[in-house]
Amino acid sequence: MYRFLLTPRWWGINVFVVLAIPFCVFMGSWQLGKFEERVDTHQEAKRAPAPGERDVAPLAELLPVDTETSGRPATATGVYGKQFRVPDREVDGRRGDYVLTLLKTDAGRTLPVVRGWVPGDEPTPAAPSGEITVTGALQASENAGTNGVHTAGGLPAGQLGMISAASLVNLVPDDVYDAWITLTEADGDMVAVPAAVAEGSGLDMKAFQNLGYTGEWFVFAAFVLFMWFRLVRREVEASRDRALGLEPEPV
Repeated sequence: MYRFLLTPRWWGINVFVVLAIPFCVFMGSWQLGKFEERVDTHQEAKRAPAPGERDVAPLAELLPVDTETSGRPATATGVYGKQFRVPDREVDGRRGDYVLTLLKTDAGRTLPVVRGWVPGDEPTPAAPSGEITVTGALQASENAGTNGVHTAGGLPAGQLGMISAASLVNLVPDDVYDAWITLTEADGDMVAVPAAVAEGSGLDMKAFQNLGYTGEWFVFAAFVLFMWFRLVRREVEASRDRALGLEPEPV
């Protein structure tokens, strides 16, 4: 009754099923592993000391920025130079601008420093003059997927849509660090900009996308197996009908 499984047509179906199910299970397990990694990283971030409770370290000791060093208090010494406004950023539920000032460090490279946040209609506060030592939370360069960045272009002179070395490379002649810091205590009357959570360390939408893809792959594996059993059952029933002389009428 099941000899049809050895026909060339069914050999093709069987090979597809044998290959498809392990592949789906593998992909589902991989997506589940990615979700579990994000959960573990999120738990580690929650257990880690708050930025203000960590020891301050020189900037050079914390680079490059990763999930371990993001948010760590870093210190650097240099002289402030060119300033930019980073528009349409939210702090404490209010929209305004970051005030970003470039610090020419003693190492010869330039560090973007967010000195604070101001309402969009307020003027840019002047930066302190002379050599200064700054302390703030270390942050990775922003990218197109970072919340709040402006990538459409067309910003007025003196404004910057994204805080990154890539966005500054054509605006300043100096070698810019692929990182930035937000001051622990904002200058003057500005509002301090809180440090952002390290990318990939929170249970964001991407984490739950991994979980959703896990379900999709496992469901697809079950669907392949279900369809195989259904086709086999239909073939068996057709074989029984033919044995009883119940040939289907031609269409």
